[in-house]
This record gives sequence, structure tokens and C-alpha cells, in this order.
Amino acid sequence: MDKRYQVFISSTFQDLQNARQEVSQALLRADCFPAGMELFPAADEEQFEFIKTVIDQSDYYVIISAGRYGSIHPGTMLSYTEMEYDYAVEIGKPVIRLLHKDPKSIADEDDGKLAKLLTFRNKMRESRMVAF
Repeated sequence: MDKRYQVFISSTFQDLQNARQEVSQALLRADCFPAGMELFPAADEEQFEFIKTVIDQSDYYVIISAGRYGSIHPGTMLSYTEMEYDYAVEIGKPVIRLLHKDPKSIADEDDGKLAKLLTFRNKMRESRMVAF
């Protein structure tokens, strides 16, 4: 029997619902199981521990980044999306990065969050596998 891969999809939510849906549909057509924040009702420390468990159980981690940085965790001052990404990298999960080529053109952030978004995107660009 062939293995069916589970793929965790990470992104900010409201601005990328359509992109998340398209990636989910593509994964389903490829006989993969998409997993993502649609399964999790709120972003807090307890939920983040559950999200880490789902990332652990996933075979791949896909991150979609556009013009929003996302909700910030008060303890780390990082977005939950960046925390998910950092965790996936830390545990050696294969990561696929899908980055909008010009996030400033669609940014919906104050200057502080935009700076954090651009720093995060630069971190993701350091990888070998990035798509624009």
C-alpha cells in the first residue's frame, strides 16, 4: 500500500484563505492529507502545543506568506505563523516556502509588523527551496 503524506499548511489566515484552499485541493488531488489552522479554533499557548503535535505528525510543512505578519505571541513577540515555521525547521521537517514576490504591494500592516514580516521573509529566503 502506498503511503499518503500529511502536509501541514501554515499562513496568516484571513488574507490567504483562497490560497490555503487551493493548496489543500492540490494536495488532495495528489492523495495527500492537508492539515492546518482550520482545525484549531484559537491561537494561544495550549493550542500552539497542539499545533506542534500536528506538525510532528506531518510529513511536510508548507508555508504561504504574503502581506500580513499575523497575530503576535505576547511571550516571544513573534507571530504564531513564524513560531510554527521555526518549530518545523528546528525538528528538521521538510519545508516548502511559497512567498508572494512583492508583499509591500499588498501589505495590511502597521510599520512595526511590516518590518517583522520582511525580516521573517528574509529568514525564509535563506533556504534552498523557495517559490515566488
